[in-house]
Amino acid sequence: MNTRLFGAALILGLLSAIGPFAIDMYLPALPTIREALRTDVDTAQMSLMAFFAAVGIGQLIYGPVSDMVGRKPPIYFGLVLFALGSIGCAMAPDIHMLIAFRFVQGLGACAGMVIPRAIVRDMHTGHDAAQLMSLLMLVFSVSPVLAPLTGSLVIRLTSWRGIFWTVAVVAVFGLVLAATALKETRPREARVASNARTALAAYGTLLRDPHYLGLVFICSFGVASFFAYLANSSFVLIDHYGLSPTLYGLAFSVNAVSFIGAAQFTGALGKRYGLPRLVRSAVVGYSLVMVALLLLNLAGIDNLGVMMALLFVGYGFLGLVMPSSAVLALEEHGKIAGTASAFLGTIQFATGACVIGVVGRFLDGTARPMLAGIAACSVIALVLAQRTLRQRPAPVAEASAD
Repeated sequence: MNTRLFGAALILGLLSAIGPFAIDMYLPALPTIREALRTDVDTAQMSLMAFFAAVGIGQLIYGPVSDMVGRKPPIYFGLVLFALGSIGCAMAPDIHMLIAFRFVQGLGACAGMVIPRAIVRDMHTGHDAAQLMSLLMLVFSVSPVLAPLTGSLVIRLTSWRGIFWTVAVVAVFGLVLAATALKETRPREARVASNARTALAAYGTLLRDPHYLGLVFICSFGVASFFAYLANSSFVLIDHYGLSPTLYGLAFSVNAVSFIGAAQFTGALGKRYGLPRLVRSAVVGYSLVMVALLLLNLAGIDNLGVMMALLFVGYGFLGLVMPSSAVLALEEHGKIAGTASAFLGTIQFATGACVIGVVGRFLDGTARPMLAGIAACSVIALVLAQRTLRQRPAPVAEASAD
């Protein structure tokens, strides 16, 4: 393994994981927060949707700004804002203040979620980029694997408010890491032509690129299916299936391990078969498994073991789709990598928030609405992949960008 590549992935993965850590660590607390702040399920989930909405909106700003001023200053600003939002959440007296500070927290979190993708594009393209992206996701996996368990432990030792104090400390650590170990990959000469006018022009360019948009929406509906699971799994697994918060954390981690583990094969598989072919094939497997899971549930097989097994397989296929489609989306937009990464992230989180909202309208105390949302997202991703990647079947270039 390339030591330099792994070192970059370690730093970027840890910075990327800070925002998702605030999501995943928070999930076991949702039922507790609902009771403690005397609210209902829909309003409690609004605190999650506010975070998603803020991340989606904020990325539209952070991406172009990182093209203009470099990658590091926006990361500093975002981490400070994230820490302040976390402290506000920890001290929130009611659900409405919690929702407001979750929005602030999300505005800070998105810096660490969008800029590392642009840094990957600054450093590499093609299969090297796919390998770095998958390594980044390996480090990133610390969030969905450990965060729910950590959240459960913090709730047990303190309260749900302790979760936000914990992520505030994590943000401070990330700030120190960014200042001391992260190198600037956007040189001054590359920033000269970047300004507000060129940022708007860049968004226009992206909106006129159907290949880019197709790949972005493949990513977005893949992420949205996971968001549907994120937002509803604590209520389904804890309230419907009767798991404790600790067992819920373990169950949640299983799917994360599948997703991240499969992602580590994207570099090798992409080199052998080509990234477009890899995405098309993996999306087929992902959709077939998720639709099968929904059909079994509709047939009356409401079994936790069956659901967890098929989600494990389905999210494994999704782990092949996500890094590959993200690399393909950014491939031809290196000069505006920050903006392209930001737009990708914004559409991902906007799509995820919409799916959460739609699924939330049909909650009935069972797993069925959640599974229906996941299956619908997988089918849409399948249709998009077949249409988008048929347009440009040529393999991705392997050249590296300096």
